[in-house]
Amino acid sequence: MTIPSPGPTPAPTTGTGAATGAGAPAARSGYLYRLVALYLVDHPDDFHKVGQITKALGVPSSGAVTEVLKKMSLAGHATHRRDPHHRYQITQAGIDAAGAMPPTAPHPGGGNSGGGRASRPAPVPRPNGTLYHPRRLGKGWDVEELRRLREQQIPVLLYGPPGTGKTAMVEAALPDLLTVAGTGDTVVDDFLGSHVPLPGGGYEFVHGPLVTAMREGRALLVDDATLIPPRVLAVLYPAMDGRGVITIPANGNEPVQAVDGFYVAAGHNPGVHGAVLTEALASRFTVHLEVTTDWDLARQLGVPKAVVAAAIDLNADLAAGKTSWAPQLREALGFVKVSKSLGLTAALANLAGIAPEDARDDVVAALSRHTSTPISALTLGKR
Repeated sequence: MTIPSPGPTPAPTTGTGAATGAGAPAARSGYLYRLVALYLVDHPDDFHKVGQITKALGVPSSGAVTEVLKKMSLAGHATHRRDPHHRYQITQAGIDAAGAMPPTAPHPGGGNSGGGRASRPAPVPRPNGTLYHPRRLGKGWDVEELRRLREQQIPVLLYGPPGTGKTAMVEAALPDLLTVAGTGDTVVDDFLGSHVPLPGGGYEFVHGPLVTAMREGRALLVDDATLIPPRVLAVLYPAMDGRGVITIPANGNEPVQAVDGFYVAAGHNPGVHGAVLTEALASRFTVHLEVTTDWDLARQLGVPKAVVAAAIDLNADLAAGKTSWAPQLREALGFVKVSKSLGLTAALANLAGIAPEDARDDVVAALSRHTSTPISALTLGKR
């Protein structure tokens, strides 16, 4: 399931204890602005109707919410769409502004509203040198919350389409990470280790990443875990339960005891052919966290708005079963790189070309519609 972010404290729906006097309207307005802003921050990937926001916040007046949203739109903190309902989505500027809000705000009934939020943390370097931009999760930011889950020994299973940033998030949060990249050909030795030949003859047993993580108190990411045969994944289970002990049959049943700091996270791509989430695997992970693409971040990192709009449409079609593939953040950032090297037209053609053949027509149609550019897959021209 997706972890819901706790909503802001609802505003009172009666006049009891309401502020009075000359300062009341300003205090009320500022308080409501903050409520609306934080609600949109907690749901950054969607456009929301006024009534939906009003109901979620428990405030009595949709008109007041509408006025706040108009101000946010004028300030560049929200994007306004009419289809035919008025819908609003937070922008990166709005997210940054909400993160800079003070931890307390005037409450209509006096006192403080509570529910303070820390400002957005700086991008976090990954081992490959790229930067990961933290996203909201629960009461804080994903990298911080994942570290907290590790401290409490609460394993997490990240799921979502390939390219949404699952691996990037774990790498940014857990710098001591070891990784097993799962495929249908992954075997027990990929976790535990195997004998390797020595230059002068003979063999030496080299321990695998699971053993290293257990003995050194490091984090282990099992990427694409649901592509690994279940009988192979079973090697993880004794390490994850209360015993924290495994044996290595290939090395004389050598025992391995987990030390403090050992932690397991896993990634799952539900739409990938051959991916099977077994009950045995799912039950080992207390937290199941859906990871989707942050399209506002994509815009901030230079992806053209028209391309983002096409990608959002394609993802909606993917969710509805109308297409078999949609670009995610990985493809969107790749588009920016190709555009800088080969130009916009070639980048559009390349984005169409990397789509699976059975979804290519859908991708071409969406990109053509939003960019008003005739598109076909990238090919070489004549001499």
